[in-house]
Amino acid sequence: MKLFRSSGILLPISSLPSPHGIGTLGKAAYEFVDFLAAANQSWWQILPFGPTSCGDSPYQSFSAYAGNPYFIDLDLLVADGLLQERELAGIDWGGEPRYVDYEALYRGRLPLLRKAAARGLRRDGADFAAFCAENESWLPDYALFMAVKHHFGMRAWTDWPDADIRLHKSEAIAAYTERLRDDAAVFSYIQFLFFRQWDALRAYAHEKGIGIIGDLPIYVALDSADVWANPACFQLDEQNVPIAVSGVPPDDFSEDGQLWGTPLYDWDALRRDGYAWWIRRVDGAAKRCDVLRIDHFRGLESYWAVPYGETTARNGRWVKGPGMDLVGRLTGWFSDVQFIAEDLGYLTPELRQLLRDSGLPGMKVLQFAFDSREPSNYLPHTYGENCVCYVGTHDNPTLVAWWDEAGPADAAFARAYLGLNEEEGLNWGVLRGGLGSVAVLFVAQLQDYLGLGAEARINTPGTLGGNWRWRLLPDEIPPALTEKIAEATRRYGRSNPNWRPPGTDT
Repeated sequence: MKLFRSSGILLPISSLPSPHGIGTLGKAAYEFVDFLAAANQSWWQILPFGPTSCGDSPYQSFSAYAGNPYFIDLDLLVADGLLQERELAGIDWGGEPRYVDYEALYRGRLPLLRKAAARGLRRDGADFAAFCAENESWLPDYALFMAVKHHFGMRAWTDWPDADIRLHKSEAIAAYTERLRDDAAVFSYIQFLFFRQWDALRAYAHEKGIGIIGDLPIYVALDSADVWANPACFQLDEQNVPIAVSGVPPDDFSEDGQLWGTPLYDWDALRRDGYAWWIRRVDGAAKRCDVLRIDHFRGLESYWAVPYGETTARNGRWVKGPGMDLVGRLTGWFSDVQFIAEDLGYLTPELRQLLRDSGLPGMKVLQFAFDSREPSNYLPHTYGENCVCYVGTHDNPTLVAWWDEAGPADAAFARAYLGLNEEEGLNWGVLRGGLGSVAVLFVAQLQDYLGLGAEARINTPGTLGGNWRWRLLPDEIPPALTEKIAEATRRYGRSNPNWRPPGTDT
């Protein structure tokens, strides 16, 4: 699928309202799709939807393929006969509907899903077996990984006391598969539930003319089924301990850089088998979303390698990545998939060349445009058509917070460049600048249309705690705002009411 002149809204699934502590694939998700259609949008951009681990970040998941059990809608399970209404009563999901309480979710969610699985495994045998067969390239590893993880008290696989299963030896795999067969079946069935709900929601979005922009993190978490089951794909020693980990170097925003801590790929090993691991991974993502944003595209040209055990990213070094050898393989193999390159950060000549060679649209972030000290290629008049204009990403403050934090000279520059004024609203002036740009696609966070402040920020990079928690409240999008967005979208030629994703009626 190729991009066309259009616009979309970024909202994580977790940020939807629901009565059970976190956004889900239920009623509010369908209502959000209805809102997008009414607002003349063509895309819903989400964040990675894998099961989250310590820190609650969607970029640190137990699996690059699996869906987050927290997003399974419990009311839909009641309607499906897999749970009873009384079983949902009295569970503490947290006391503040505006923010996710992940500790409460951890306590309350899995026992309910186990009950649903016990009933569903007896009822859905044929459909479940078909799902398992369709996903046999990843599901058995994931389900066993989660079963063993629970068996060992949720310790990271690198700390499992049985060295043979920790090192993924075939005899141990066979033994634990038999020993934990029932528990692994539960984790497989939970994935069956997730993707049944996801596929239904995505089909509904397509009926409404809404495509899904998914997010493909460049790295996977160390504590994941992906690394545990595929150690040869990563820079690990003979005990499967990382040799070096990921991050970004110190810059104007962080004197220590950012230490992400995810294992680095063994690109030589991956190249030898034609990048089969990456092809399987992208294939899994492409089956679930319509467009894929490649996170940290910069790391495919050169990546920052930090020796394992360092406490900051200071002592890393730049190492050449696979570049067009991988990117060309992916774009050739998935010729019908539209990728977006998240090319943010320091734009080296080599990175610019990789972007040109790939033909992929890069990203332009308006919040980065108004540095009064030097010219910026994020200013709309510098754009070519083949790019995606964002007001800000999930890592940025909201527009209102950005304006409050901006230096006087930068604020004056933005005011003059965009013709900002109080009557229109400062946030609407910036949105207008993006909507009117030549960028093929314009994306804004919902919080910026709502005019929300710092309290609505999704993530602050380099910090722990307090992130990934903000949620929309019920009925917080007034009809007048929906029509205002729809009119602005029409005005700048970004609405396309006749478009439908491939495979749907036109």
